[in-house]
Amino acid sequence: MNMTIGTLSLPTRIAFPTPADVFMLKPNLLLHLSSLDYYQYGSGKIRLPVETRIQAKKSFRCKLKVRDEVPQNADFPRQYARKEKKPFPTPIVELRRAARERLKMMKGQPRKPLSAPKNGLLLKSLIPTAYNVYNARITLINNLKKLLKVVPVHACGWCSEIHVGPVGHPFKSCKGAQANLRKGLHEWMKAHVEDMIIPIEAYHLEDRLGKRIPHEERFSIPRIPAVVELCIQAGVEIPEFPTKRRRKPIIRIGRKEYIDADESELPNETPAEPLRPLLAEIADSEVVAPSSNKEIVALAEETLQAWERMRKGAKRLMRMYPVRVCGYCPEIHVGPQGHKAQNCGAHKHQQRNGQHGWQSAILDDLIPPRFVWHVPDVNGPPLERELKDFYGQAPAVVELCIQAGADLPEQYKSTMRLDVGIPSTMKEAEMVV
Repeated sequence: MNMTIGTLSLPTRIAFPTPADVFMLKPNLLLHLSSLDYYQYGSGKIRLPVETRIQAKKSFRCKLKVRDEVPQNADFPRQYARKEKKPFPTPIVELRRAARERLKMMKGQPRKPLSAPKNGLLLKSLIPTAYNVYNARITLINNLKKLLKVVPVHACGWCSEIHVGPVGHPFKSCKGAQANLRKGLHEWMKAHVEDMIIPIEAYHLEDRLGKRIPHEERFSIPRIPAVVELCIQAGVEIPEFPTKRRRKPIIRIGRKEYIDADESELPNETPAEPLRPLLAEIADSEVVAPSSNKEIVALAEETLQAWERMRKGAKRLMRMYPVRVCGYCPEIHVGPQGHKAQNCGAHKHQQRNGQHGWQSAILDDLIPPRFVWHVPDVNGPPLERELKDFYGQAPAVVELCIQAGADLPEQYKSTMRLDVGIPSTMKEAEMVV
């Protein structure tokens, strides 16, 4: 409803309404003024407020809601200090609330049998995913060895920072030994595959439901890449790393006690061949660099697809097969409970006697993306120290594939700041609000 305030001029010789009547005046009172001849008997004027109500027409509007899952710009991943503890993926308050609700629902009800993989059996629907993740990791490593022959990647000789580009960046962010003598500047050298993909290792478990690894056996148990251990527990068969496969679900005795079911009546199990052939890593001496620009672009596209396939598959496996991470250090353990090895060397580890603070891991704990500075133009001028706030970041593997000619995935555009204009001079940078 719309309202407008009008002005009405009346002669002074007519009878005026009282102030109480003025507030009750409505547009219908204009009908009592049958003629305009009253205005000729005097020149006095008075203004009375008049409300005019106009009936608004009803209109139907269709609202379209555009849903964008990827924000336009996002902050860089936070770098936690050595004194800080990693936050829980799910707040501890919500975990306690969910535990209380489960106890209420389970109260007075019989104990339900455990489902796979908690009962010791494999989840058959995830076995192909485990093979895909394993082969995607091998494909990623082999392709990175080839791309490093044609795309320059630099690594600092004092810290773990790397840079993808013709020359290293000039930012004073080195935190290695004698960094104060070099005023935080990096000393760049040629990078390797281990610099691109952080080698996160974990203990190999012959029985993922067995007893926790004690501190005394920490050197007798082999350590393998954490992603490989996750694939093995999910169903990948590797002869070098045997693991126990149950054919019957376990029998729970107590909360943390169980016994294996009798499998003697079952027929002898013949060793089955892998569902899919397992790839092997290429030796450094056998790596052949791509010769043409077309081969480089195709290799970059394949590498980026292998990176995405490995991360998506590992995230799917982590939903069913638990992975633990220490809240103080990057130690990873693939299994329902963390090990008891007292090898944590993080801040104030003496108060914990070197024990780890285990919590649920996220994908970035298992496969760290290792963000590097994004170079807007490889053939243009190098990055400038004064314009650091205008540059974006991307995972090292993604930045390497982009510089090799691959298409940029949508989910990485938010941290690369592609829509931010980079000033050409310092005078323009100072004018930015």
